[in-house]
Amino acid sequence: MDHQFRTIIEPFRIHSVEPLRMTTASEREVAIRAAGYNLFSLRAEDVLIDLLTDSGTGAMSRDQWAAIQHGDESYAGSPSWFRFEAAVKDLFPFRHIIPTHQGRAAEKILFTALGGPGKVVPNNTHFDTTRANVEASGADAVDLVIEEGHDPALDHPFKGNMDLAALERVLEERGRDVPVVMLTVTNNSGGGQPVSLENIRGVSEICHRYGIPFFLDACRFAENAWFIHEREPGQGEREVADIVREMASLADGMTMSAKKDPFGNIGGWLALNDDALAESCRNLLILTEGFPTYGGLAGRDLEALAQGLSEAVHHDYLRYRIRSTAYLGEALRDAGVPVVWPIGGHAVYLDAKALLPHIDPLAYPGQALSVALYELGGVRSVEIGTVMFGRHPDGSEQPAAMELVRLAIPRRTYTQSHIDYVIEVVTAVAERAESLRGYRMVHEPPALRHFTARFEPLL
Repeated sequence: MDHQFRTIIEPFRIHSVEPLRMTTASEREVAIRAAGYNLFSLRAEDVLIDLLTDSGTGAMSRDQWAAIQHGDESYAGSPSWFRFEAAVKDLFPFRHIIPTHQGRAAEKILFTALGGPGKVVPNNTHFDTTRANVEASGADAVDLVIEEGHDPALDHPFKGNMDLAALERVLEERGRDVPVVMLTVTNNSGGGQPVSLENIRGVSEICHRYGIPFFLDACRFAENAWFIHEREPGQGEREVADIVREMASLADGMTMSAKKDPFGNIGGWLALNDDALAESCRNLLILTEGFPTYGGLAGRDLEALAQGLSEAVHHDYLRYRIRSTAYLGEALRDAGVPVVWPIGGHAVYLDAKALLPHIDPLAYPGQALSVALYELGGVRSVEIGTVMFGRHPDGSEQPAAMELVRLAIPRRTYTQSHIDYVIEVVTAVAERAESLRGYRMVHEPPALRHFTARFEPLL
């Protein structure tokens, strides 16, 4: 019988390395001031540990790099396209696969085709680009996560679940205005929390009873399936790939940023079963992305994604991935730092509202915490709170439901010593939390303001 060891090691060896530039606190203070105190505006070489996002920042495998050499750059009908299409359909057996350069392009196409003024799009919780593309079409983005999902400290195995009763009420009252129901797995804005298979079935049943299409925002599909495997009764003996296939079978389509679980540095797709909608979406694709067999991607990108999809559902990798993220979150919680609990799949979310109660939500406590992490230790994170979600389509600004700071872990990129360093930085900032001050926004664009806004510290 195999002996069970406590230490979960990386299921890979490091083949090549990328140097990091070590910076001083004074250098970082100059850099963040020049960036308008916006972490997105920093030069990457001025960042020591980059946890801004897990999107497109992971390390590709030896076999993905080898697959790139098979890339065929034919404009139409490339063999790389057919390999990519087969790999997608192996896990997500939808009739139509429409490649895009990344996930937000798939969202733009879908909501251009289905959205519009007076429409309503329910979701457990829309993430930033999803909400922006819904609202850019003139539709309303409505969040229907379960009540447990609003409490950062509450322990619940599937805090990403959609409130089925609330969904039923929306469809009963405004079903004619709902062109599609979305479900984000895992629920990024809500702390990277998973959605149960039972809940996916419930959303599917309600949508199909009302005759409304049901789509998954599935960019972290493998992590969500692993949580189902680990936490949901009756799922522990199943292969993750089979859980993914069942998740897909319950939906009518999906959007995908392949820069997350499929290990891509670029790429995405829109997949669906409806023939007429697929034709409309392909026409939009040709206008903005490219021909339907490449969709804004090079053949080499399609090859790398096809290989990455097969690696994303390996149990050894997922066990390491989820456990290593939990290692960071558990250490911070043990040190008294408030975090969203339980720990999600791709990131640890710091509860800035609980850590910085003296900073008003409209003075952006999450931004204050993010800036402090960078200034002290060169760790780049991202605010997920009032900066990201506080501006509403009518022009008003209101505090977000939660004030979070996300530490997103790139896949197969950092070692345990890097994460131990992050633990030291976060705990050191938490120890001086009372000294942190808020910020005011001095410039903001009309949409997705968190990407390019500029700030000044409050005195």
